[in-house]
Amino acid sequence: MKNIILSCALFFTPAALAAAPDLLLAKEYRAQNISGWAMSEKLDGVRAYWTGKQLVSRQGYPFTPPAGYLDHFPPYPLDGELFSRRGQFEQISAAVRTASGNWQNIKLYVFDLPQASGNLYQRLAVLEKWLHRHPQAPIKIIKQTPAEDNAHAQAFLKQIEAGGGEGVMLRHPEMPYRGGRSDYLLKLKSLHDAECTVTRHYEGKGKYSGKLGALGCKNQHGEFKIGSGLKDSDRANPPAIGSTITYRHRGFTQKGTPRFATFMRVRNDRPHKP
Repeated sequence: MKNIILSCALFFTPAALAAAPDLLLAKEYRAQNISGWAMSEKLDGVRAYWTGKQLVSRQGYPFTPPAGYLDHFPPYPLDGELFSRRGQFEQISAAVRTASGNWQNIKLYVFDLPQASGNLYQRLAVLEKWLHRHPQAPIKIIKQTPAEDNAHAQAFLKQIEAGGGEGVMLRHPEMPYRGGRSDYLLKLKSLHDAECTVTRHYEGKGKYSGKLGALGCKNQHGEFKIGSGLKDSDRANPPAIGSTITYRHRGFTQKGTPRFATFMRVRNDRPHKP
């Protein structure tokens, strides 16, 4: 396709992939009974795992925070999100993925201690005691609120979205931390997000002639196009074929493909070189 500059695909080494932490991953909320579950705001930051010695991405690549940033981290694993405030994902991502990034106001917001014992609240209490003794640590505990019932969770979602938040996480507090997709960790959002692999670039027409018109994508739901949500910079320099992107949608069509799929961003879990 003329006038389109393709970005280079990232290739992860087997050693790096083998070092990736076995993270707990969420499924979609589908009206399950979540009475008594813990609910918290879903932060739109960058997933990070503290091994007890090193802060790494979900793929196992080390972050390079400023000198002294990790000095008061505890000697045991933490799972959380590098975050500053709502609506700042691009700024947060740009900062933490470069060796010279500005980490000011970015903290690790923790939602679990993978190797601690007890239920979710007891595990988080371990970190709370640590932070009481080390208040200078750039770590926050994500507030967990017991859900009375499904209506309570929906009301909480409306409150979060009204303030510009992304959604709600629902967690069975009595379940231990186990890696992989879990029926006991759910995402509750008005808009769903998912990932797919870019398989094709469709050339645009009219004002987009000579640029990207839509992305061809494929995932477990099949093959489909994404033409909405793309900025001019995305159309001039589109995500590479073979790369993974995140998109939002409003449920599914009768064919099972995402309805009103909208491009969000390229998923890049590897910190950039300085």
